[in-house]
Amino acid sequence: MCNEFCQGWDFGRVCRLAHDTGYDGVEVAPFTIADCVLDVSPEERRRLRQTAQAHSLDVVGLHWLLVKPEGLHLNSPDPQVRRRTVDYLRAEVDFCADLGGTRMIIGSPKQRNVPEGETYQQVWERTLTAFRSLAEHAAARGVCLCIEPLGAQETNFIHTAAEARRMVEGVDRPAFRMMLDVKAMCEDEEPIPDIIRHCAAYLEHFHANDENRLGPGFGETDFRPIAAALKEVGYEGYVSVEVFDFSAGPERIATESLRYLREAFA
Repeated sequence: MCNEFCQGWDFGRVCRLAHDTGYDGVEVAPFTIADCVLDVSPEERRRLRQTAQAHSLDVVGLHWLLVKPEGLHLNSPDPQVRRRTVDYLRAEVDFCADLGGTRMIIGSPKQRNVPEGETYQQVWERTLTAFRSLAEHAAARGVCLCIEPLGAQETNFIHTAAEARRMVEGVDRPAFRMMLDVKAMCEDEEPIPDIIRHCAAYLEHFHANDENRLGPGFGETDFRPIAAALKEVGYEGYVSVEVFDFSAGPERIATESLRYLREAFA
């Protein structure tokens, strides 16, 4: 489960909920730990890792990478902003590895948009170059970068699974792959099971949520064919519960989402 729906909770309390509910791991949004990962000391990183281990949990990895610090943008027309953003992603690779994580989800839709005055192709080529460099560092730390296609309402850059596949092929590095998010796939033209089949060769991670922005099982999205497709392609990675509407509360989100997923995957 992703930790950010436990708003205001310390990491130990999040891990207790995940463990007691029956999850295998916790996925961390860095901004819930600190505004800047550079401010998290080696001692605190060890403590966070040990806290997860004490609750028999894996730290799956990181997501929501560029929410904080303020002012980051992967495709800013300002080269200094782009450089600072890539440098911060490199620091997050180290943070992820220090926590024991193995995946970094490159979502952050607003911080990757094609800015006004820039062309899609300009942004595409710059992003390829940045991701190749980051993938080299990630590989050295045992981390895989996962590009996340997000719907057109979220971003104007890489909003279909086909675009994400093309980005993975263009970067062409073992430590750069892709992930899929159910809510985002609901906006894609392809049926979700077909998207999973077409992306199987590059698929490293998976987010489970409903089209209505709540947890899996809280709306009309049927996860049974989704689960069947993941099994069909031999996917053995994590399925992380990620929600955008926290109104149901952490305990209910965690408990009911996992119950529904177990039924869907049974």
